[in-house]
Amino acid sequence: MNIQSVFDPAFSQYGKIVTGYDFTELLSVLKKTGEQPSEGTVYVPGDAALESLAVFRELSQRFYGGMPAQLGYCNGNNHLLNCLEYHRDSELNIAADDVILLVAPLQKLKGGKLDTAEVEAFSVPAGTAVQFYETTLHYAPCTAAGKSGFRVAVLLPHGTNTVKPEIEVQNEEDRLLWACNKWLVAHPDSDEAKQGAFVGLYGENIKI
Repeated sequence: MNIQSVFDPAFSQYGKIVTGYDFTELLSVLKKTGEQPSEGTVYVPGDAALESLAVFRELSQRFYGGMPAQLGYCNGNNHLLNCLEYHRDSELNIAADDVILLVAPLQKLKGGKLDTAEVEAFSVPAGTAVQFYETTLHYAPCTAAGKSGFRVAVLLPHGTNTVKPEIEVQNEEDRLLWACNKWLVAHPDSDEAKQGAFVGLYGENIKI
C-alpha cells in the first residue's frame, strides 16, 4: 500500500498538522506512565496524569474553544485496519512514536458501507500533532515499519468513546452508534464485528 506523509497536500482533506503548543512534557509523561501492550491496542479516554498537565488545559481552551475535553491515549502494536469510526467533532492525535494512520472520507460511506480500497495511509513522525476533521473516518494507528509499537495521546470532547447511550434505532446511522459520540463500521474479520459492531467494511482488511 502506498504510504504518504501527513505533510503531503493529499492529507489536507482529512485534517492538518497542529502547531503552537509545547507537547514535550505530555509526551514524556505518556512514555513513562501509559500502558503499552506488545500485541493489540489499549485505549483510555481520559488519563489523570495527562489531564493534570498545563497543556491539557491550554488545549481545552484553545483547540476546543473552551469545550470540556478529555485527554487519554491509544497505545500498542497494531498492523490492521479492522474498523473505521467518526465523531461529531475533530480529534487531535499527538504521536510519541512514528505511526501510520489509515483514513477515508466520511462522504464515501454509503448506507454504512465502504470499500476499503477508499482507505489511504499516511505516516506521522514522532512528536507530531495531527487533527482529524469530523468528516474523516479513522481508527487505531498502525505501527510504523521497523518499530515495535506506539504511544499516541488522544484529545476529544469529554465523554467521547465512553458508555453508549440507550437509543431506539430510527435510521441507518443509528445502527452504527457503538459508544458515546462514536459511530463505527467494522470489517467482518475484526474482533469488533464478532462483538456485534455493524459490519460495513468490505474488501481487504488492510495490513501495514
